[in-house]
Amino acid sequence: MEYTVKALAKLAGVSPRTLRYYDEIGLLRPARVNAAGYRLYGR
Repeated sequence: MEYTVKALAKLAGVSPRTLRYYDEIGLLRPARVNAAGYRLYGR
């Protein structure tokens, strides 16, 4: 199962911006980025 930034943020109790920041600094990278540019996270 893959999660979008919004879905994962809701599960984790943080804001979507926090997840984007974590990606920016290399703390939590998405499993992949789709053709539209959406970050997708795995388990």
